[in-house]
Amino acid sequence: MLTQNMLNQDRKKKLRWFITVSTMPLLGVVTAFGLVPTSNLGLDTGKLSIEQLALPAATPVATGAASFWHTERLQRGDTVADLMQRLNIKDTVASSYLRKSNETSAFRKLSVGSEVQAETDASGALLSLSYLDDQGAKTVISKHGATFNSKAVAVQLEKRLFVRTGVIKSTLYAATDAAGMPEAAANQLTQIFSSDVDFQNDLKPGDRFTAVYETTYSNGALIKIGQIQAAEFINHGHAYRAVRFQTNDNHSDYYTPEGKSLKQAFLRSPIPFSRISSGFSMSRFQPILKLWRAHKGVDFAAAIGTPAKATADGVVAFKGVESGYGNVVILQHQGNLSTVYGHLSRFPAGMHKGEHVRQGDVVGFVGMTGLSTGPHLHYEFRVNGQQHDPMSVALPNALPVSSANKVAFKALSNKFIASLVQLRNTNLAKLD
Repeated sequence: MLTQNMLNQDRKKKLRWFITVSTMPLLGVVTAFGLVPTSNLGLDTGKLSIEQLALPAATPVATGAASFWHTERLQRGDTVADLMQRLNIKDTVASSYLRKSNETSAFRKLSVGSEVQAETDASGALLSLSYLDDQGAKTVISKHGATFNSKAVAVQLEKRLFVRTGVIKSTLYAATDAAGMPEAAANQLTQIFSSDVDFQNDLKPGDRFTAVYETTYSNGALIKIGQIQAAEFINHGHAYRAVRFQTNDNHSDYYTPEGKSLKQAFLRSPIPFSRISSGFSMSRFQPILKLWRAHKGVDFAAAIGTPAKATADGVVAFKGVESGYGNVVILQHQGNLSTVYGHLSRFPAGMHKGEHVRQGDVVGFVGMTGLSTGPHLHYEFRVNGQQHDPMSVALPNALPVSSANKVAFKALSNKFIASLVQLRNTNLAKLD
């Protein structure tokens, strides 16, 4: 395969650089980027997914008959008819098949931006149509006589590492756009360093970023932007670095080069960007019971059905109905810590007592069950069973890299950090 040969050649070469200089006067961003051999960055090449491409048999075309290929991407709001028109398909049988057949249900669920290729004859009759789904699986729809059928085709999946680096002149996203860094990777960059860098208010012209991220391609087409593997952000002259490390249980997190976790052990709120409708208080009037009593939790106002997320890794200790809480979930966390999620409208399907959950997993949906006068989530943070104000209590640090994984982590970290430093210190003016 052409793609495979190119990869083999890349691995034999040193880091190959490309340079772009933005001509947009408002940004003034100089960026450099390149495709980095995995061996240079410590990625376990044994995990690369390479499959042989099995090409479908060509559809017989009458001698002398002309056929035409068209390629389009699905746009927001597109119907099957809209896409067929842009693909120059004028075929009522094909239209009915694409709109109604069970075999083409995946086609009707393609996400915005998905690429579709179609082959038609001179009159616009559909001869074949192919597309890739969100997982990179290829489907080919072919005409056989007066009917159509669909079949899955084996595809080649390959994972590549890309490096993007840039200097900020205005905003982070202006710089990442100029560097050609996908929005999904840029969002990850802000999440990784959000506890150290205030990306809204504290960026300074001259701040720099470098990120190594993974992508998945299928037959040359980009399918997925994967995880950032290593990154550096220099803010006000101070360098913050992160390395992604996956443990034996297939769980991954970001750590400093020394092995300290960058993840917050507990999130302050189980519903991001929600308004606090009632805070922690030792004396609050309860409108249903018509009396003054302690309110040992925080109420987050949200619409019914809003997902409530676990604020930390834990185990489901209780799921059910409990007096004034209504539908409630209690999670047990490390040591003597637990959290409570009350007044839920419903629980996630299949969630059960004893189940392990990760930080950010949905543990319920906002409702107004129990002693509640309106939709909201009642959230509690408990230490040894005693409630503490979750907005002010000192939260524990996330666990560092374990002793059993320190050697493996250090080897990976050293390679990534050396590459980040090399990229950061490269004199862009000398690149050619």
